[in-house]
Amino acid sequence: MNPLWPAGAKAPNGRYDLAVVGAGSAGFAAAIAAADLGARVALIGHGVIGGTCVNTGCVPSKTLIRAMESLHHAKIAGRFAGIRADGCIEDWAAVVRHKDELVASLRQAKYAALLPNYNTIAYLEGWARLAEGGVAIDGNRLTAGRVIIATGASPALPPIPGIDGVPHLTSTTALELKRLPKSLLVIGGGYIGCELGQLFARAGVAVTIVDIMPILSTAEPEIAKALGRYLRDEGLVIRDGVRTKAVRKTERGIVLDISDDSRDEMLEAEQVLIATGRRPNTAGMDLEDAGIEILPNGGIKMDDHMRTTKAGIYAAGDVTGRDPFVYMAAYGAKIAAENALNDDSRRYDPTAMPSVVFTDPQLASVGLTEEQARKRRLHVKTTVMPLDYVSRALAARDTRGMIKLVADSDSDKLLGAHILAPEGADSIQTAAIAIKCGMTVQDLADMIFPYLTTVEGLKLAAQSFTRNVAQLSCCAG
Repeated sequence: MNPLWPAGAKAPNGRYDLAVVGAGSAGFAAAIAAADLGARVALIGHGVIGGTCVNTGCVPSKTLIRAMESLHHAKIAGRFAGIRADGCIEDWAAVVRHKDELVASLRQAKYAALLPNYNTIAYLEGWARLAEGGVAIDGNRLTAGRVIIATGASPALPPIPGIDGVPHLTSTTALELKRLPKSLLVIGGGYIGCELGQLFARAGVAVTIVDIMPILSTAEPEIAKALGRYLRDEGLVIRDGVRTKAVRKTERGIVLDISDDSRDEMLEAEQVLIATGRRPNTAGMDLEDAGIEILPNGGIKMDDHMRTTKAGIYAAGDVTGRDPFVYMAAYGAKIAAENALNDDSRRYDPTAMPSVVFTDPQLASVGLTEEQARKRRLHVKTTVMPLDYVSRALAARDTRGMIKLVADSDSDKLLGAHILAPEGADSIQTAAIAIKCGMTVQDLADMIFPYLTTVEGLKLAAQSFTRNVAQLSCCAG
């Protein structure tokens, strides 16, 4: 056990109030929330401090996505009359180094450098497992009144014959490439596969996305189909709804055998990226022996108070196998810390949880899809409005996308909002607030929105339930 005490702090003797296993976003959020309540906290990390988001997930992927957006926008500048621009990658390794510098600076500023500000948090490094009365770190017993497990998740391999013997990229290692391959097979058409597939395609790589399901199968079908069409327009090949039979290495790279209802086919590429999801990090912690139930997806079973099936043990973040977003990890971790130290009164509520797929256009959602609402036997009404009716999109000469709203036809309350737009990510929070506050579609239609913004499309979509928005003047209504 390697203790790294915060500067100026005294090593606490005896019992900790709380042990937090995992030093990523959820772990830090839990430790800070507990420290704010006056608790003595052991924060236990293993590997690089900061977890997935800052090191291998959100930060590195989104900065490279934005870099390739700038390159793409230069290439399509001709959509404006009288303008021509050129863009090229002069040094991919330099692009990656620039990304690495940002990751290192944020890891230091948002994680390591925070510890000296909390004198009641002791940061310890080592492999932790549950033990009677607390945890054991590399075999050394640590006593704690309560424990929060926040060990995150890792890329998972799909059950494709031959995959174990084939060199492959993951969402982590793909972002570390110092040289771009000429061609890339992306296995998995979820948000990771679509984001990284478009990123590498814009960098000049020939990309093929393969999935047994339609791409982004959990999204609204109208929106997923449109996004697939836009990706194909950029040159990506999408083979969804196919069976993956086997994968093997060849002298020229990788071959994936697939089949559909009509024929067998071989797809070949220089490299393959596995983007079929992540699996919670629960191995080696003796969780089931301790009485903690593990779900079929590998996540720790918990209730809406963040409690596991073992008294005194809580869980938060990706290790739970649900809501795999960094902000939900932090949200759940704070609830877990407060409940562990107090009276279990706070509840985890993802009703107004926004999500974003950082493709271009961006796919942003909050609340229920139409299918989810109908499965709950709600009486629903929907509207789908193309961006052709949003002045911001017209001014930008980019009308790719649409807005779909789902509402309760009895109460008129907004149940879900789904935006496909170049600036969809920055527009979805308005819908999240509307759902959180129980607003109706008419409330949204009556709100004042700034003109020439993407978010104004929410107002127009709300109005489209009752009128033809094509017959409105600018800012009308």
